[in-house]
Amino acid sequence: MTRPVSILRFTLHVSRGALLCALLAACAIPQVPSRTIYEDPVNYVRLEEDRGYLVEWPPSHNSHPAALGPEVLRPLLQGLVIQEHRIWLQKWIAGDAPFQAAFQDQEIALLSVQLAEALAQAKPNERVTFYLSEPQASTKRIVTSGGLYVKGTELHLILGNWQIVYGIPTYGMIYDRRYPMRPTAAKGFDLFFQPHEAMRRTQSSWIDGVLANGADEVVIDLSKLPPPPAVSSTTSGSQPEN
Repeated sequence: MTRPVSILRFTLHVSRGALLCALLAACAIPQVPSRTIYEDPVNYVRLEEDRGYLVEWPPSHNSHPAALGPEVLRPLLQGLVIQEHRIWLQKWIAGDAPFQAAFQDQEIALLSVQLAEALAQAKPNERVTFYLSEPQASTKRIVTSGGLYVKGTELHLILGNWQIVYGIPTYGMIYDRRYPMRPTAAKGFDLFFQPHEAMRRTQSSWIDGVLANGADEVVIDLSKLPPPPAVSSTTSGSQPEN
C-alpha cells in the first residue's frame, strides 16, 4: 500500500512546482519589444512598440517615419525647460520656482542626432525612447529619460525621469533602463516648451496632479515653430566678389 502513497506525494510535489512556476511567470515584468538605434555604456536611443497602436484605428497610428533633422531637433530640445512643481502654499511662501534647462549641451548634441535617426526609421506602431545616465557610484546614477512620437504636425514628448538619483538594486529588476518612459519616483517637476505659443498640454487625471505627474508631457505644434536658420556655405578656394 506504500506505492500509491508515494505516487500521490510525487504528484502533489510536481503540482506545487508547476503552480510556483506559473505564479513566477505571471509576476514577471514583460520586456518591451524594441530596436536599438544608438547605445553606449550609459546612454541609449531606441524604438519601442507603441501599445496604444491599433491597426484598425487610424487615429492611433503615429506619423512615422518622420523627417526631423538635427537642425530642427536641436533648437527644439533647447526650448524644453523644467520647473519644480509647487502647490499653492509653497507658491504663496516662496513664489514660483525658476526655470531650468531640461537638457545639458552635451545631451542635446547627442540626442539631436540620434533622435533624428530614430524618427527617420520609426514605424507607425513605434515610438522613440531615450535614456541618459551619469554614474555617481557603483550603486547609484543620475537618470534622465523619456520618449517622443509624431502625430500630424505635432510632436509629443514625455519626460519620464529628470535628473533622478536612482539607486541600483543589488538583486531584482533594474527598472530605469528597461522602462525609460515610466517614472522611478514621483516626478515633482513640470515640463514646458518655449515659445509657449507652440505648446499645449494633454489631459491628465487628478491623481497625476497630486503626484506631480500631470505636466510631464508637452505637445509641440511644429507648424508654429520658426524655420531653422539657413546654413550658408562657400566653395572651397572661392574668393568673395569685390
